[in-house]
Amino acid sequence: MSEILRPLGVIVRSLDSISNIEFKEFDLTKGQYLYVVRIAENPGIILENLANIIKVDKTTAARALQKLEKNDFIERKNDETNKKIKKLFLTKKGRSVYPMIKRENDYSNQMALTGLTDNEKKQIHDLLLKVEKNVEADWDLVKKGGKRKY
Repeated sequence: MSEILRPLGVIVRSLDSISNIEFKEFDLTKGQYLYVVRIAENPGIILENLANIIKVDKTTAARALQKLEKNDFIERKNDETNKKIKKLFLTKKGRSVYPMIKRENDYSNQMALTGLTDNEKKQIHDLLLKVEKNVEADWDLVKKGGKRKY
């Protein structure tokens, strides 16, 4: 049972690799599609919240966003009340690639869950949400400089 998460890692890396190859034609490089999706789902999100959703540090997110902005996938707009706050939005180009990214994601989900009953799909979903919650606690601890006790 100690290697229970290994298949999950293989699944995630495989699907991420496929996405990176398929989205290269849209000038989206490694993992950038994920930022486009999260901004599409959360228009006006700020860098800190986006980094938290994706589970990367702010520096990593900032670098990815700079590239996306340079390539005209996203734009930053000042908050109406606090000009220091930059909100993130998709550009016309970003909005045009989002449906293709969504279709790829839907296809990958469908393909990965082939042969499972609706009940099995729900079980996997519910169990993975529990695992995510467990991992998130450690992620928060370590990101804030804490040490896990093994």
